[in-house]
Amino acid sequence: MRDMDKLKTKIRTIPNFPKPGIQFKDITPLLLDPASLELAVNGLVQPFRDTNITAIAGMEARGFIFGSLAARELNVGFIPLRKPGKLPYNVKSVSYTLEYGEASLEAHSDAIKTGDRILLVDDLLATGGTARASCQLVEQFGGTVVACAFVVELLSLNGRSQLDNTHTHSLITY
Repeated sequence: MRDMDKLKTKIRTIPNFPKPGIQFKDITPLLLDPASLELAVNGLVQPFRDTNITAIAGMEARGFIFGSLAARELNVGFIPLRKPGKLPYNVKSVSYTLEYGEASLEAHSDAIKTGDRILLVDDLLATGGTARASCQLVEQFGGTVVACAFVVELLSLNGRSQLDNTHTHSLITY
């Protein structure tokens, strides 16, 4: 069995969560299995080992899990992109529209420097709104988004189209 096929067996689908019609992809079984977690993290960073990434940014909340592990694997720092009001220092923020309302992301004002080469990491690419906003936030600082990496991508929602020409890497697609 191929590695990514093995990972796919560790993701369960929960129907009608969080609302009717949604087929929620639950990564908890993957997180509970150390070998699968290691496989996922290695798969996320493999294409970027020789690309001079200076930091990894992860979106709240599951992006923190994979992003911090990926940062450790590449021996670079981790930048948390948080919901408003969660960071204790000066912040920069970006607001964006979701299918069900408005949202914002923030990062400490000293988290990214001009010229930094950032890899964005999250567990799931769906409609692409959060990933696009994350890219915008990095660019607000003067950083460059080298690529976006996701454990799971829901192809039918066409989230990649929100990321313009940003290199997008997904381990598992549905």
